Amino acid sequence: MSTQSTTLNSEHPIDQKLPWSTMVPVALQHVMVMYAGAIAVPLIIGGALKLPPEQIAYLLNADLFTAGIVTLIQCLGLWKFGIRMPVIMGVTFAAVGPMVAMANAGMGLPHIFGAVIASGIFTVLIAPLFGRLMKFFPPVVTGTIIATIGITLFKVGITWAGGGAKSADFGTVHHIGMAGFVLVLILMINKFGRGFVANVSVLLGLVAGYIVAASLGLVNFAPVNKAAWFSAIVPFSFGLPQFDLGSIVSLSLVMIVVLVESTGMFLALGELCDRKVDSDSLIRGLRTDGLGTLLGGIFNTFPHTSFSQNIGLVGMTGVKSRWAVACSGVILVLFGLFPKMGAIIASIPQSVLGGAGICMFGMVAATGIKILQRVNFENRNNLLIVSVSLGLGAVPMVSPDFFHSLPSWTAPLTHSGITLAAVSAILLNAFFNRSHSAAGAEHELAHSVHAE
Repeated sequence: MSTQSTTLNSEHPIDQKLPWSTMVPVALQHVMVMYAGAIAVPLIIGGALKLPPEQIAYLLNADLFTAGIVTLIQCLGLWKFGIRMPVIMGVTFAAVGPMVAMANAGMGLPHIFGAVIASGIFTVLIAPLFGRLMKFFPPVVTGTIIATIGITLFKVGITWAGGGAKSADFGTVHHIGMAGFVLVLILMINKFGRGFVANVSVLLGLVAGYIVAASLGLVNFAPVNKAAWFSAIVPFSFGLPQFDLGSIVSLSLVMIVVLVESTGMFLALGELCDRKVDSDSLIRGLRTDGLGTLLGGIFNTFPHTSFSQNIGLVGMTGVKSRWAVACSGVILVLFGLFPKMGAIIASIPQSVLGGAGICMFGMVAATGIKILQRVNFENRNNLLIVSVSLGLGAVPMVSPDFFHSLPSWTAPLTHSGITLAAVSAILLNAFFNRSHSAAGAEHELAHSVHAE
């Protein structure tokens, strides 16, 4: 799809500054896609701590405010931080388990935020180590990880399409019909739309779905009426952070998992945007996961990561401009400061989001399949690497309780299909494709990394 630009044609699409009339709608659709995931973690942690509604609302506002700041850093860059690609940031689900455990153990928000701050510093320090592991990501590994990301996201999209995981009427005709309506509309816009219209097909589909849902009485406007007009985000609003070693270690282990997942997401985005993610850019991106987590602890929120669902949106719309996603960061900051604005987006029924999600998440999986086309499958070892890794990556989605008898500290690894697939693909590739000789192995990896 074509994108409008006020810059020279020779400029890479990632660096193009689009007209405001194009950039703002593109940015808004990024926010609409990530919003449900962005606000879920504060709701869960606030509930686990039995906080009053006004404090939970403040956690939501702080979450959006911080996500906006970190998105700006990731897209535009700040010193040694920021991958400078269209990446939107938000709170990671991977940290929910350990943080709920802290809450159940009687620790309050100051202890949780202390662990968040310390794990953020830890992540910034170890990011360069992960950046030097690029040689372990040839196409057979990269393609498998990216395909697993898409497959894992299918569960999210389908759950949305059914009305949401906690919906009392999950899977009813009106939810499925609404998701189907949005899906068909997005496909029709992509088929017959041109230029700007095609670029914002997801936004148009979501807006149309929202209007239809509202006309059918499926939108709850009560939270919009209750939301405050303005909320200042003040550092350490719940008290100075408290540091507990066990909690810090727990969240630091989670952040290692987050770095593995983020590596796969950055590589996927590089494929969609036709820009190679090298070691230096990967380190800058991973450092920003750590910086976002550090800022999260300061501004009363939780560990941050790149949002994989928005990678699919880049592939769907063809709009690769990092400036457009930086504009999403500005919108998130405004939503954090002016909660009533965010409450309107939060009122979008999840079945409406589901219609868009199925398209976008499938795009991520398809990108992984595209990368796997470069792999020599005449070599049966590569078939084994892909098949076993995809199988392991599907375990948490197919059987969430499969690893229930393992120690609780393994949960960040065993509950993440992306991490299981990544670890499996890296280790199996090292076992099968690096066993002949050290010299031959280095040659093979170098060839794989630089292959188209």
